[in-house]
Amino acid sequence: MKKRIIAAFILVVFLVTGLFLSSNYRGAEAASSKQVLTYINGAEPRYLDPGLNNALDAANIIINVFEGLTRVNVKGQTVPGIAYKWTVSKDGLTYTFYLRDAKWSDGKPVTAYDFEYAWKRALDPKTGSEYAYQLYYIKNGQKFNEGKAKASDVGVKALNEKTLQVTLEAPTPYFLDLTNFPTYFPVRKDIIEKYGDKWATDPKTYIGNGPFKMTKWVHNSYIELVKNPNYWDAKSITLEKIVFKLSEDVNANLFAYEARQVDGAEGIPTNEIDRLKKSGELKTAPLLGTYYYLINCKKKPFNDPRVRRALSLAIDRQYIVDNIGKLNQKPATGFVPYNIKGINKDFRIENGNFLPTKADLATAKKLLAEAGYPNGKGFPEIEIIYNTSEGHKKIAEAIQNMWQKLGIKVKISNMEWKVLLQRRQNKDYMVARDGWVADYNDPMTFLDLFTSYSGNNNTNWSDKKYDSLIDLAKKTVDPKKRMQYLMEAEKMLMDQSVVIPIYFYTRGYLLRDYVKNYYMSPLGFNYFMYAKIEK
Repeated sequence: MKKRIIAAFILVVFLVTGLFLSSNYRGAEAASSKQVLTYINGAEPRYLDPGLNNALDAANIIINVFEGLTRVNVKGQTVPGIAYKWTVSKDGLTYTFYLRDAKWSDGKPVTAYDFEYAWKRALDPKTGSEYAYQLYYIKNGQKFNEGKAKASDVGVKALNEKTLQVTLEAPTPYFLDLTNFPTYFPVRKDIIEKYGDKWATDPKTYIGNGPFKMTKWVHNSYIELVKNPNYWDAKSITLEKIVFKLSEDVNANLFAYEARQVDGAEGIPTNEIDRLKKSGELKTAPLLGTYYYLINCKKKPFNDPRVRRALSLAIDRQYIVDNIGKLNQKPATGFVPYNIKGINKDFRIENGNFLPTKADLATAKKLLAEAGYPNGKGFPEIEIIYNTSEGHKKIAEAIQNMWQKLGIKVKISNMEWKVLLQRRQNKDYMVARDGWVADYNDPMTFLDLFTSYSGNNNTNWSDKKYDSLIDLAKKTVDPKKRMQYLMEAEKMLMDQSVVIPIYFYTRGYLLRDYVKNYYMSPLGFNYFMYAKIEK
């Protein structure tokens, strides 16, 4: 999610704010006997509203409090969730979901009307959801979001309390997978109408329908979830409590883990990676994601594609993954990462390399001179902004040195995660750190990010031809033609140097061996609802 869902990545994923070394919490060993899991999750969430969130750190809380029509099991498969069965029309356009008897955490029944309300709310332009475009697969979803249709025209309708009918714009092979994505989760109309935007900020009003419910939120410190007795499958949930610590202090994160004050963590100091790998403490997992820099494409001189290309070519990606990442990340030679299927094999391999793994300073200097800045003369000072973390800082410093070889002055500025998000959204930056993790396993989840109608497109770049390629891919049934449109779209994105890909993520984390049966998705989600502590 789009995961920026993507959130506050350091080496892989979120690291974010607050201290947690407190006597208020027992050590991990004590927790192990009580089925209580304590995990350093990442940022102080900006949004815990499923319809507004677009960050991974928050999504990892949301997926444990809510459940969609489908859910993900410990094998990573899409299986029945609130819907116990569904049918699909022969033309692949109409899905009919049949809901089981399920309850919200306050005991009220979950109905098809809750899903219809949630999806239309996310699409409503008044809501301002950055992920509204994720619902454009639904008939008239985009038109409603753009003010060209009414809510009643949108192809989602509750036929009764237990039956939801969904009509799509075009056959979408991964639509069922989307139904377990947070933007597709149900929310309660009565709660939101009564409490407004504040409904998702208070444990008393944060009503969910998933395996856990929130009982505490101590801002910049921790969020506490407890088992939801009203969850339809509560008997299968072993953990009694999850405590998500909120911290961006990677050294404190590691100290807490090694002091046995937490069961797991994702904020890892880069200078400790080699030691942790050698000791066997550091675990790694695949992650479908790309670490990259955004460029404000309307701000001079970045409105010139030659300038953007020059900056991208001046980066030694291999140096960054070898000396800073250290988790076997791969240099990003395109925007779509490896391990996503193309026409016959891996999309990344089929579409080729658009960037070198090592710096190409000669070509970079040539392009810069052609753009009117020979040896950097007359080029304004660049500011790189990033959210506070040791890993982001080291990458920014490395790129600062690489760009200075072009004769350009570069300064770097760190800030809180929420501030970075806001500045990116407001297009108030020159160059900004970013990262994207797949919402589903398909190139589309990376490429529709840069359409003119994407709420997550913070580049200030748009192109009607690019939009057309993405729209054609979404409407094309023939899988080969569809993939060709996507390959052409990525080529256009890279030819224009809209963003600067740096590396493809892997995931490094710490988790006690006594934590069993959890699932960490390549999409970046932590499915701890299946976990149990055995010690």
